[in-house]
Amino acid sequence: MLLVSHRTEYAHDWGSHTSCTHLRIEPLPRESAEALLDVLLGNDPGLDTLKRLLIERTDGNPLFVEESVRALVETGALTGDRGKYLLARDLPAVHVPETVKPILTAPTDRLPPDEKRLFEIAAVIGKNFPLALLLAVAGEKVGTVRRRLDHLQTAEFLFETRLLPDLEYAFKHALTHEVTYGGLLPERRRGLHAQLVDAIETLHRDRLGEQIERLAHHAVRGEVWEKAVPYLRRAALKAAARSALREAQVWFDQALDGLAALPPSPSTLEQGFEIRLELGPVLVQLGEARRRLEHAREAEILAERLNDDRRRARAHLALCNAHALLGEPDEALAAGTRALEMAGCLGDLRLRILAPTYLAQSHFYRGDFERAVELATDSLAALPADWAQEPFGYSPIPIPVYCRLWVVHSLAELGRFAEAARYEAELLRLAGPTQHAFTIGEAYNAASWVHLRKGDWATARSVIEHGIAVLRKGSIAAGLRTMVAASAWVLAQFGEAREALTRLREGEALLEWQEPWRWRGVLMPYQSMGRAALLLDRLDEAQRLGERALTYSPFRQSDEAHARHLLGDIASHPDRFDAESAEAHYCKALALAEPRGMRPLIAHCHLGLGKLYLRTGKRPEVHQHLTIATTMYREMDMQFWLAHAEGGMKESVRTL
Repeated sequence: MLLVSHRTEYAHDWGSHTSCTHLRIEPLPRESAEALLDVLLGNDPGLDTLKRLLIERTDGNPLFVEESVRALVETGALTGDRGKYLLARDLPAVHVPETVKPILTAPTDRLPPDEKRLFEIAAVIGKNFPLALLLAVAGEKVGTVRRRLDHLQTAEFLFETRLLPDLEYAFKHALTHEVTYGGLLPERRRGLHAQLVDAIETLHRDRLGEQIERLAHHAVRGEVWEKAVPYLRRAALKAAARSALREAQVWFDQALDGLAALPPSPSTLEQGFEIRLELGPVLVQLGEARRRLEHAREAEILAERLNDDRRRARAHLALCNAHALLGEPDEALAAGTRALEMAGCLGDLRLRILAPTYLAQSHFYRGDFERAVELATDSLAALPADWAQEPFGYSPIPIPVYCRLWVVHSLAELGRFAEAARYEAELLRLAGPTQHAFTIGEAYNAASWVHLRKGDWATARSVIEHGIAVLRKGSIAAGLRTMVAASAWVLAQFGEAREALTRLREGEALLEWQEPWRWRGVLMPYQSMGRAALLLDRLDEAQRLGERALTYSPFRQSDEAHARHLLGDIASHPDRFDAESAEAHYCKALALAEPRGMRPLIAHCHLGLGKLYLRTGKRPEVHQHLTIATTMYREMDMQFWLAHAEGGMKESVRTL
């Protein structure tokens, strides 16, 4: 028996021999490719994304799979031994291994010059390419191009992917496309990309919006920067609107790089300003508040260079938002106040609505909840009815929703639950139709804190789970950690220990991944997880989480009050009883909560002190603190906590 292997394009006349049998070797199906990669790489879960990428890039060709793995090992992207590899760094790029490039280039090198030229133009267009665009750049007759494409299909380089509304082709192998593209001289590549920009603009002049990503891509690769920047910006805004946040960030970053390649002018300065402000909300949703601050500062510099007061005010608003998120309320208030003053001088209604809203956020983080409610409701009162759905461009959340967020959060801290319920209903009603994951998620996050503060665990659970589902679907990092942590607390409250522990671990992973030093808004998740750990009798863990919350509390003293109360409850636990420490934490929490009007927390502190003094035998103080707690819980209609306080009163009567 003679066994011979050859590629499909090899011509022979053996088929006429009866003794010749043809066996066509197809690429591995996905299941088999996955099995091969399990053998080569191993089963570490951290490799799952890499495996999917390798299968997509190699089209299931086992030789290319093996050589790609070998290249990743040789470059240090993978460490370990065969079948037991681990990623040594973030997901690496999978390039064509040098060992298989000759296999890929040999067939295309044998193509006739005219076909090879057409093949190269197609490679520049992309792995998928429409016939109309290929014709526009090739500059040849339709019949001639179709004949050459038919031959390339017969040779199994290409295949038709779509007939209607426009005929479209695709490269059969992703690696063939990559090698063909990479083999072009840089000057030729740039020239073809620039031609493609002109061709797309001509072919789709009436619906360029559908081609924005393709236009941006070719304009960048063709280094047509004066066109690339506006196309990149539009592509970024389009991605942000559908919550494709990482994609939007890449487009925005490329737009800023493109601006740097253009000579400075008023136009480039204005575009640079707008792009930085538009990028800000994307960074907020990704939890990258530090970068948000950096871009806001750069925007402020550009506004000064342009000597534009309206842009100065907008930059101050961005600074106000960034400083607030980073736990720097004094800086936030200073920037927001400047923006409000400038809005008054300019007579700009939009800025006069936005500035108090951003200041409300700053006052909330500073613990001045009454002022936050006042500012946010003032903005709502000034908002024209026909502006309810109009985008403002400064925040990823519409202003009518954004104002109500801070009203609801603040009223929850103040214990004004009846008022909060009305704004909560409006908040959820307005957020839903936006179909924007971050907006809806933040609305449910705010609503959940009303019920958490009140002790209405069943409603809190329903609201939290809905919010988590929305944020997961939209891949929104910001907000998810807070809601996952709150879920752990609620599940523990219901006694669902296994589920609560799962959420507790997920919450910690999210916080670790989020790098809290970049974003100081991590106190509430730590407090929620500390509460969950305490309810699960994981006291060492609860102590660690409570102290971690306290580490960040100087940035927000209202949050320090919650952290102190948590630590007081931990020190009061029978298995870790430390009366002196518990008393100190409760008293400190009370001292922080009282001037801020945090009535639910004030009541909790009195309840904690009453129960503590009951155990330590301080008779007069027991009745005093439990009476205050009971009265406050009844006034705020906090039935769950009222039952606890009344139980404490009964126990005190029996004991004393």
